Amino acid sequence: MDAPATAATPETRLRQRRRTWLMALTAGILVVALLVAAWWWLYASRYESTDDAYVAGNLADVMSQVSGTVVSIGADENDRVLAGAELVKLDPTDGSIALQDAEQQLARTVRQVHTVFANRDQLHAIVMQRRVDLDRVEADFSRRRTLAASGAVSGEELGHARDAVNAARDALTAAQKNLAASLALVGRTGVADNPDVQAAATQVERAWLNLQRTEVRAPVTGYVARRGVELGERIAPGNPLMAIVPLEHVWIDANFKEVQLRNMRIGQPVEVTADLYGSGVRYHGRVEGLGMGTGAAFALLPAQNATGNWIKVVQRVPVRIALEPRELAEHPLRIGLSTHVTVDVRDTSGNQLAPVPPRQPVLTTRAYDTDLSGIRARIAEIIRDNSAAGAAGARGVASGARPSRYSSFR
Repeated sequence: MDAPATAATPETRLRQRRRTWLMALTAGILVVALLVAAWWWLYASRYESTDDAYVAGNLADVMSQVSGTVVSIGADENDRVLAGAELVKLDPTDGSIALQDAEQQLARTVRQVHTVFANRDQLHAIVMQRRVDLDRVEADFSRRRTLAASGAVSGEELGHARDAVNAARDALTAAQKNLAASLALVGRTGVADNPDVQAAATQVERAWLNLQRTEVRAPVTGYVARRGVELGERIAPGNPLMAIVPLEHVWIDANFKEVQLRNMRIGQPVEVTADLYGSGVRYHGRVEGLGMGTGAAFALLPAQNATGNWIKVVQRVPVRIALEPRELAEHPLRIGLSTHVTVDVRDTSGNQLAPVPPRQPVLTTRAYDTDLSGIRARIAEIIRDNSAAGAAGARGVASGARPSRYSSFR
């Protein structure tokens, strides 16, 4: 009786052990399935994430508007500069000479225009004199014609009087035409707003601006990067000298797979971690816009898929993410750094595309604004000094004369 029981014990134990392992495996599979379901329900269906994300920002190139030789460099790489600060100074000698030449040309033009006004007044006086002469000879002719009826004046004398009238009338006509030609040159302007004087004054302004532009200034506040200018270098307009990075205006370009964009909308909240600081520093932002094409579509050499050995590759679309300025100020980022981005896609009420155009400029600068009041005062002074004798000409301007921006000397 004991032998069969002893023989059955290992087989029973094996079955029990197999049953135990199957139950444990089943329980494990159920636990994993529950964990996957919970993960999908609590995270995967509500969030989209990628580590193919990098910091991007604006690079403000600093360029000269005039040619010249570099005599001073005001900032080096990694220096912080303020908008309007002088970064590069060019040799101002050529600009100073050009400004002096333009001022001298303006003075010559004012004197020439004053001569035209003086000729106009002289021709006007000649017309008045010719009109008086015509009235006098017409009165003499009328008197002689009355006396010729009684025989007191000979026919020859009467003919001479008639010839004098015709000559005076022709002289008046010639004087009037000369005056009309002079008036055509003058028009309804004074010395200051004469077109020739205005053109010369514009040349003075341009020369003055070129002189001011020998000081190359920073367009925005930021940090200098990629300096490519050296002392003594001869530069031309449009050549990049250095770049300025405003780190307070950086954003994230996250490249999501096309299958991740189904529920992504503008305005959804985003959480970002940067490899620079690790997971201990988290940035918060929002989706600002979804790209209008994949990276392959805008590549220098776009992929050509119309081939026989085509293989489908999941495409990625760049998504721009704006960050909180306060968090950026506390933990600055650099352009090109790697980040990990997680987007909360639960709220799908937003738009996939921007609904309205931007109401304000994306970027703007006042660094190139120039106050012209000083040079215009100088122009008015030049006009005044070179037309002191032309006050009479200025008084002769018609009442409808156009006002001039340089006529403050009147």
